[in-house]
Amino acid sequence: MVFTRTTAYRHDSIPDGIAALRSLGEANGFAVEATEDPDLLADGLAAGPEAYRAVVFLSTSGEVLTPAGREVLRQYTGAGGGFMGVHAAACTEYDWPYYGELLGARFARHPDLQPGVVTVEDHDHPATEHLGPRWQFTDEWYDFRASPRGSVRVLASADESSYQGGGMGTDHPLVWCRENDSPGGGRVFYTALGHSGEAYADPDFRRHLLGGLRYVGLVRRP
Repeated sequence: MVFTRTTAYRHDSIPDGIAALRSLGEANGFAVEATEDPDLLADGLAAGPEAYRAVVFLSTSGEVLTPAGREVLRQYTGAGGGFMGVHAAACTEYDWPYYGELLGARFARHPDLQPGVVTVEDHDHPATEHLGPRWQFTDEWYDFRASPRGSVRVLASADESSYQGGGMGTDHPLVWCRENDSPGGGRVFYTALGHSGEAYADPDFRRHLLGGLRYVGLVRRP
């Protein structure tokens, strides 16, 4: 299930992201259902991980869930459903503490869109195993209110010396994952990358997304 509702800034790249995920699904044996309706999301996730192996918040923004939807998402992830956040998923549900805990960090600000370097810290993960130690990319280089390091497994970080306007210094995670704290809970993966439509045509970024899906349990390795 791909959820793309926005009540704040809306990324023009959302259709490109949906198309990329559907293409990955066709190539790897999973179906993608996309919605912006919070009631449809809640109804779908209420069926549990047996119906939807993972939910992807793709550049959602603002308050996007109903009260019932919040509770359903909590139950779904606690029952083993995988959760993956892409880019502006960190700009979502600021008024719900559980969401911030689930994702790991909240967006604070970003400089202008520009080229920079992603430092890959952990190659022992399906989202980063195909990358070299330094990944040239163009994005908005999100700053977060606080570094999630220590509560998540950091996979990649921003090299702030490679672009202008970074605000976190030497500890600037961009991509991470974590196990759900609930017994039997599903895994969580987040990537801050994915602002532009061009990103979703990039083979390395598409493999990055597929690796995230593999980690949260949607796709098994061949």
